Amino acid sequence: MARFIPAAQRAFVSAASKTLTNGSQSRTASAYSLLQFHPYATSQIHKSPFTANIIRILSNEIEYQHDYAPPHQPGEDSTGENVVLHISLLVDISKGQGYPDMEFLCSAWPDHLEIQKVYLLNRDKTIINPYMGRDLRRKKNRKLQRTLGDYLEERGVNNELCVFLHEYMMNKDRIELIQWLGNVKSIVQK
Repeated sequence: MARFIPAAQRAFVSAASKTLTNGSQSRTASAYSLLQFHPYATSQIHKSPFTANIIRILSNEIEYQHDYAPPHQPGEDSTGENVVLHISLLVDISKGQGYPDMEFLCSAWPDHLEIQKVYLLNRDKTIINPYMGRDLRRKKNRKLQRTLGDYLEERGVNNELCVFLHEYMMNKDRIELIQWLGNVKSIVQK
């Protein structure tokens, strides 16, 4: 494209000078000055129109996803039912050498944490006993679940963490899409 413009200018000027008779050199000079190409950014590498179009489309998509796209609302399906989703969570707590680790199998609901099982593990993550622990979701285990919940809450695993995890996971796909589009754009620009 960059080679085409000067060639077209030369062809036009030479054709204009041949058609202009009667020695009117001022018309030829003015026609040439109108077609003069002035690059304002000479250090910039000229990109093909295709590449420039891709970069423009990627920039527009990044801007749309970042500013205007509505956040994804999980749980809403076409039937109109609002399904509440949970995140399965493993929490490992270690006291150090010589002590077994405790592993909590939890469900992080949008507003609270529910402990389902507690395991005692060796350092190599093998279960100490074949007994897999109580199912803490039953009604008769509510007091034990509350006590273990307080134990986790002292260590920062609480309802606020559940709220954060759900907010993060709702828009995780969108955040990753924006990052991916930015990476593609930077590769195309190089």
